[in-house]
Amino acid sequence: MPFKIRIWLWSTNKEHLENVVNQIKEIALKTGTPIRGPVPLPTKRLEIPVFRLPHGEGSKYWEHWEMKIHKRLIDLYADERVLRRLMRIQVPKDVYIEIKQITTAA
Repeated sequence: MPFKIRIWLWSTNKEHLENVVNQIKEIALKTGTPIRGPVPLPTKRLEIPVFRLPHGEGSKYWEHWEMKIHKRLIDLYADERVLRRLMRIQVPKDVYIEIKQITTAA
């Protein structure tokens, strides 16, 4: 009996994230399981201003460093064989995945 699972994915590298999302979509299409998503969630933008001192003559200035965290959300109805296939996906080190089973109120 299939049950509903929710997959959260996030990464600082958008290309690696989209690659993993496409692998999950292919698994869902091959097995015929219904899928909702991927839903792009708001990108978190972290900015750090750093004060740079001049060496010798010159003026002081600020450098700005930025990191973006891209997020995706996928819901699908999966059974045991779909979960086995999901666990075999090659995930890069900079992509993080969280999988939870969602209970539905009866």
